[in-house]
Amino acid sequence: MDQAESLRRLMNQSSEARVIAVASGKGGVGKSNLCVNIAISLQTTGERTVILDMDSGMGNVDVIMGVQQAHHLLDMIKLRLPVWDVIETTSYGISYIAGGTGLSEMASFSQEDLSYFQQQLQTLAGHFDYIFLDLGAGVTEESLELLSSANDLFIVTTPEPTALTDAYSLLKQLALLPDLPQIYAIANQTDSSREGELTLSNLSHVTKRFLNIELHKLGMVPHDRTVSKAVKSQVPYTVFQKQAKASVATKQIVDSYLSFRGTRETESESRPFFTRLGKWFNSSKRRNNQLTNKKNR
Repeated sequence: MDQAESLRRLMNQSSEARVIAVASGKGGVGKSNLCVNIAISLQTTGERTVILDMDSGMGNVDVIMGVQQAHHLLDMIKLRLPVWDVIETTSYGISYIAGGTGLSEMASFSQEDLSYFQQQLQTLAGHFDYIFLDLGAGVTEESLELLSSANDLFIVTTPEPTALTDAYSLLKQLALLPDLPQIYAIANQTDSSREGELTLSNLSHVTKRFLNIELHKLGMVPHDRTVSKAVKSQVPYTVFQKQAKASVATKQIVDSYLSFRGTRETESESRPFFTRLGKWFNSSKRRNNQLTNKKNR
C-alpha cells in the first residue's frame, strides 16, 4: 500500500462513509453500468464500496452484475428487516442493495418508516468507505434531496445534444438549492477523446456561466463493443475484460477522482450525509402532514 493510499484509508476511517450520488438527465446514457464499474474499480484500490439501487422501478444494477436478491429496501422498511438482510455481497468485491420501488413511495412513508430507513442506512457508514446511490434519470423531489445531501455527485452524459440538454436541466434544478455537493462530470459512449473533451468542456462552460456551478471533469469512456458483450453476459465490463478501452478509461476516472480528493480539501468533506438526510425526512413529513390537513378541511 503506497503513501497516498494509506492517507486515503486514514481519511475514511476518521469519518463516516462518503456518499456518491450518480445521476443523469436522461435514460440510456449508461449511468447504472458506469456506476457499477466505477464502484468495482474503486474497490480494487482497497476501498469498501456498496451500491444502493435507487432507480425506482427501473433499476438494473442486479442485471448488470448477474445477481438476484430476495429482498430490497422497501422490504427492509415495511418488514423492519435489518439492512444486513437485504444486502448482497457480490463475487466482484462490492456489495449491493436493491431499491425496488422504495424511492417513489418515500412520500407516503410514516415518520417511523423514515427514521428506521435512516437508522439502518447509517449502520452502513461504519462498514463501508463509499456508498453509491444509483438514482433514476431526470429529477424528482425525492431524488433532488438525495442528490443535494450527498458528498459528491457524478453527472453522466453522452455527446448527444439531448443528453447534454437534460444534464443541464438537472443541474439547473440543483442550482436552486442553497447547498450543493461537489459535482463531477463524466462523458460516456464517446467516439473519440476530442469528442469527450468537447462534451465536458461545453457542459462545464454553460454550467459555470449561467448557473455559477463549477463542474470538475472526471474523464470519458469511449464506445467499446466489450461493454455490450459484458452486459449480455451479465458480467461488469471491468471484470469481463480488464484491458478493454472502457475498462482502462473507467480506472482512469477513479484515479482522477481519488487524486482530486487527495490534493484538494473541499467543502463537501464536512457534509454529514445522514444528518442532512434526516433533516430532509423531517421536512418531507411536515409537508405531507400539511397537505393532509388541507385536504381534511
